Amino acid sequence: MEAFVTLDAVAVPLPLPNIDTDQIIPARFLSRPREVNHADFLFHDARRVAATGEQNPEFPLNREPWRAARVIVAGKNFACGSSREAAVWALFDAGFRCAIAPSFGDIFRNNGTKNGLLPVVLPAAVVEDILAQLEASPGARIFVDLPQQQVTAPDGSVHGFEIDPFAKHCMLNGLDDFGVTAAYEDDIAAFERRYGRENRI
Repeated sequence: MEAFVTLDAVAVPLPLPNIDTDQIIPARFLSRPREVNHADFLFHDARRVAATGEQNPEFPLNREPWRAARVIVAGKNFACGSSREAAVWALFDAGFRCAIAPSFGDIFRNNGTKNGLLPVVLPAAVVEDILAQLEASPGARIFVDLPQQQVTAPDGSVHGFEIDPFAKHCMLNGLDDFGVTAAYEDDIAAFERRYGRENRI
């Protein structure tokens, strides 16, 4: 997993509440293995005109300068709905490393930290203010500091956020579930040897 320490990036505003995981990646794309780049599936139906398949020029991610965004600032309950891990994969593969919202779907929030995407919860009033800044100044940047647990908005205001200490440790060190297990490889091998001796295996 790619480690996350700090991020200074363009942020895109998606102010609607209750953007669910089926909007982030429609169910018909879920059969693809992780090795496939999921970026093309991100917000697939919203980003395209149904009749022609061409890009919808009204969707923020299809517009400059938000095509280069690496931070999403969204409304409450972002990524609610089904538990699909592919929603995080689609965001990550499209270059996103952080999502900021007043609240997230619980499973998405957990999947995010395990896949290198930092979900940041800020008070609704703060998020609304940041959204207004991003709308007023397209291409504005946000700075995210995971060690200090702070977000610096485009206007320079600084906002602290909470994160589970273990999730923070894993993100700072680029450890997914496999990486965490591998850190105990010597202990696991020692246990297996001892267990084998004691049980004559």
